[in-house]
Amino acid sequence: MTSDPLNREQIVRVAIELLDADGVDGLSMRRLAGRIGSGATSIYWYVRSKDELTTLAADAAFGEIELPDPARVGWRPAASTMARGLRATILRHPWLPQVIAARPAFGPMTARHAEHAFAVFQTAGFADAHLDWATNALFAFVYGTALGEATTTHLREKLRQAGVDEEQYLNELIDRQRAAAAPFPRVRERYEAAARADQDSARDRSFEFGLSTVLDGLEARLTPAPEGLAAEPGSP
Repeated sequence: MTSDPLNREQIVRVAIELLDADGVDGLSMRRLAGRIGSGATSIYWYVRSKDELTTLAADAAFGEIELPDPARVGWRPAASTMARGLRATILRHPWLPQVIAARPAFGPMTARHAEHAFAVFQTAGFADAHLDWATNALFAFVYGTALGEATTTHLREKLRQAGVDEEQYLNELIDRQRAAAAPFPRVRERYEAAARADQDSARDRSFEFGLSTVLDGLEARLTPAPEGLAAEPGSP
């Protein structure tokens, strides 16, 4: 590392590198200090604990997400860009959901992201509680989808760290899944179709289908009910 004076930004940047490489379990203050070229005690002048460090790292990761102005590009393109950016960030940093679940991060970058999300859906026409619900609906979809994808990445990393033959492990897992699906024709059919598909392309198409569906549903909520028909419960 450089001989520049130690600072919190440098510590967080190197922590993210270690988290990306080895996950939360692979991060320690001693390893971090060794990577930076400093004593472990020096790290504690800037961060009080590993928990605080991972929270800072999670907040910094949110700063990577592109947030276009909804007033300029329109609320739906802005929401799509934000959703794709969040998914990409989670896949780039598969430790992120684990950190957020253990200790919700809310720092300047997370707050910036939340502010933008509210601006997007306020531009669309949502207000008050409906603004919260619209934002939550999109984030629930993105987090749920990306979490499953990140879990796969995390599993592969764990297998690598444990010295397990990844191909053999996954083949055995597939055999068990096929056996479990055998009595259920619909499950078996979809499982076999998924096994034949290009996984990366299939995941991207699935995400785009889900994203469009969520945004279609939110956009429909903004359309007034025909005259003489009662609005659905919960509609704006």
